[in-house]
Amino acid sequence: MTTPDVFRTPDERFENLPGYDFAPNYVDVDGLRMHYLDEGPRDGKPIVCFHGEPTWAYLYRKMIAPFVDAGHRVIVPDYAGFGRSDKPTDRGWYSYDRHVELVTRVLGGLELRDVTAIVQDWGGPIGLRWATENADQVGALAIFNTGLFTGRVSKGFMAWRAFAEANPDLPVGFVIQGATTTELSPEVVAAYDAPFPTVESKAGAAQFPLLVPITEDAAGATEMQAVTDALSRWEKPALVAFSDQDPVFPYPRAGEAFVDLIPTVAEQVRIEGASHFLQEDRGEQLAAEVLKHLG
Repeated sequence: MTTPDVFRTPDERFENLPGYDFAPNYVDVDGLRMHYLDEGPRDGKPIVCFHGEPTWAYLYRKMIAPFVDAGHRVIVPDYAGFGRSDKPTDRGWYSYDRHVELVTRVLGGLELRDVTAIVQDWGGPIGLRWATENADQVGALAIFNTGLFTGRVSKGFMAWRAFAEANPDLPVGFVIQGATTTELSPEVVAAYDAPFPTVESKAGAAQFPLLVPITEDAAGATEMQAVTDALSRWEKPALVAFSDQDPVFPYPRAGEAFVDLIPTVAEQVRIEGASHFLQEDRGEQLAAEVLKHLG
């Protein structure tokens, strides 16, 4: 993999973010500095949290402490182009396969076993593919507000895709605020904006919506179908929890797709009063649900 032109967000942009006092961890993958959080006891049962678009590890800050308090090791990687990871500036560099490959190599260096994988938004296609391709390392799944795209998407998603295509200088904090029921403080909005001070730093975030396969022959559709097939044979515990105010993944239908697919799931948990970024709206409740069902 040739090293692309890269933007590296200055470290000072991550100082004094509200509710976020976690130490960064870095690993070099093919010349890219990749960031991940690694909290809690190293011998604790690991929980790996996969973020979506256009968020970063900050999204999981409310869930980390309850997991650590319960004795878990919590790992939250930032994808290339997000958070404290390096940000290739060429939008064409980004692909579904590349995101999966990079996060697989980050996690591969941590020698994890019996992982609970938590996924949301783009974390679903990436994290569920990682989990099914590395099933010997995974003990359970927690699936929030996501989908596997094999050619059909919602009207809400198509509206978001059109917005992202028209706005390469993506107003990240504004997008997060629009996809939560909580009125975020200016400081929290700024924390979501922190990784992305320039247009070039937003290449990965701007490209993500265009990576969703909206036809059956689009790039990624075959791979996501393979993940779907693997989940239909999943025999380990899984939690499906979707919020009831998400226009992109409408309740209850979006979650029922996973309930119907995964043999070990009997019903979905309804997260009331939360929108798309339910970790922001109901993070502590989500952590409690994970611990109750999978802990």
